[in-house]
Amino acid sequence: MKIVLRYPLVAGTVAVLLAVILLLVSGQNGIARIAASIYALAVAAYLAVGMVRRVIGGQWGIDILAVTAIVSTVLVGEFVASMIIVLMMAGGTALEDYAAGRAKKELTSLLERVPQTAHRERTAGAAEPNGTNGTNATKTAGTNPADTNTDGHHEDVAATDVAVGDILLVRPGEVVPLDGVLLSGAGTFDESSLTGESLPVERVAGEPLMSGSLNGEAAIRMRVTALMEDSQYSRIIALVKEAAESKAPMVRLADRYAVPFTAFAYLLGAVGWIISGSPARFAEVLVVATPCPLLIAAPVAFLGGMSRAARGGIIVKYAGVLELLGRIRTAAFDKTGTLTYGRPALVEVRTTGALPEDEVLRLAASAEQYSSHVLAASVMDAARSRVLAFERASEATEYATHGVRARLDGRDVVVGKPNFVAESAEGVVETELVSGQLGIYVGVDGKFAGCLVMSDPLRAEARRTLAELLDLGVSETVMLTGDALATAEHIAEAAGLTDVRAECLPPDKVEAVRSLPLRPVMMVGDGVNDAPVLAVADVGIAMGARGSTAAGESADVVIILDDLSKVASAVRIGQRTVKVALQSIWIGIALSVVLMVAAAAGYVPAIAGALSQEVVDLATILNALRALSPGQPKGSAAGGPSSRTPASRLPRSAGRS
Repeated sequence: MKIVLRYPLVAGTVAVLLAVILLLVSGQNGIARIAASIYALAVAAYLAVGMVRRVIGGQWGIDILAVTAIVSTVLVGEFVASMIIVLMMAGGTALEDYAAGRAKKELTSLLERVPQTAHRERTAGAAEPNGTNGTNATKTAGTNPADTNTDGHHEDVAATDVAVGDILLVRPGEVVPLDGVLLSGAGTFDESSLTGESLPVERVAGEPLMSGSLNGEAAIRMRVTALMEDSQYSRIIALVKEAAESKAPMVRLADRYAVPFTAFAYLLGAVGWIISGSPARFAEVLVVATPCPLLIAAPVAFLGGMSRAARGGIIVKYAGVLELLGRIRTAAFDKTGTLTYGRPALVEVRTTGALPEDEVLRLAASAEQYSSHVLAASVMDAARSRVLAFERASEATEYATHGVRARLDGRDVVVGKPNFVAESAEGVVETELVSGQLGIYVGVDGKFAGCLVMSDPLRAEARRTLAELLDLGVSETVMLTGDALATAEHIAEAAGLTDVRAECLPPDKVEAVRSLPLRPVMMVGDGVNDAPVLAVADVGIAMGARGSTAAGESADVVIILDDLSKVASAVRIGQRTVKVALQSIWIGIALSVVLMVAAAAGYVPAIAGALSQEVVDLATILNALRALSPGQPKGSAAGGPSSRTPASRLPRSAGRS
């Protein structure tokens, strides 16, 4: 029953064809001919209405061949052949639907994992953890959330009803429902549906958890940091739905061949009619010229390519983007958070000699717990990497864009810009920095203690990615950044870029992309200020693992991994998808032309021709499904799982701003 409802034209055609066969067997040839002819012409009229609407809309398709084939076989008395053509058309749609379902498997598998409920602790959550963000407000340290006591009772609530700060229990084998941080000592998670990483990932207390990841063999506790609609998995689901509903470009690729293929079929049919003197020869040619292979090849290949991309952590929002990706000639990149990690790392601790390096770093990190600036997180990470213990502050105040003051175990500590520190500490001397570095100054008890030298390093995979793009035919690579020219040139030289545009505001980036001569152009970025240029580029790619929602919404492609090499993977998948689609189309055309020539010569009767088209359809579909496979890349398998790299952040300037 489900099949009948899903494919009514197939079911109806089979029923009518069986009735016609029974009439022929019982000797009712006239009634059989009338019944088959009426049904076939009704289907042809239905197809013709849709064809006319598309032509009026400016879409010249190839379904005119199917309509002509049905009508011509009815007129020359090949009513059984006309029924088989109708069945072939309906069956072709069913085959396409099956192939499309397989091709979209990776996309729909994400939708099926959407968490619906959460196990929330009934008791009140712990106090805010150390490092709670704030601005120009006095704060004191909170208790460690991992040590919070609970009575162990939970209530099942809808994931949409969970609030930020709620503590959840995630049982073994369950999906993490919302973004959060791990409160339990450690946990193992399967993030393959989100990142493509096949191996389980180990997390420890305080590390972030992504919604959509699968918990391992032990129950864990977590604190929620984002609402359902703002969580990583929900953002991915929204993108997947948008991608799954994209259909327009598939038809355009096949319709490029519509006019010449149709003209050739009519011409060959006319030649066969003239030479043989029989109008049936014209109908026989059109029967094997039906356009199912052309209509099926492109949709299956494009859906396969989108599925292949999703499997590798690349969400392609529109199928037509794959075609553009396959022709990219210029790639433009934002710097901070895209070519670099977007989170400065400690290079060196320079002290005045009054305190040891580790002590200066420890005091600075203890004060930075109470700052909301991106550099504060980098300082704390540096201290943790040296296993330095943080002190609690009796009071702490952050001064937005300037720095933070804190009272730590009786000592006054001030951290931030040199002018800000100089207001509270004497002897501040600005340290010498090379291009791409920045300094965080530290004062202790009214005296200058030292400077933390930070640098936002180039991503480890950046140079390899640019080399892969060059191998793929992307000959121009440009950096568009708001940073100073010296810093930009330093990063560009290290990455191997061919051009640099520095000190760019968002409007400058837009104009730069519009003026690039070698097209199509793709733009890769991750921040709010990248949203306009991502929208104006031929293909906008957002680094969405930790990037801004605005960038993801403006982009055509969202990379849900913190891995720049996925940009090269996206281009490679686009090229392979278009290649497979074109191969499938040409296979269908070649097989159809062979059958058409044979039919024009009188070797393929109408009924045999109609049946042979099913073989052509099957061959076309099987070839188009090759877009699901990775192929044989020239370089390394960039489309496979990547090693874990530091999380990217929103773009920031080189100092506190």
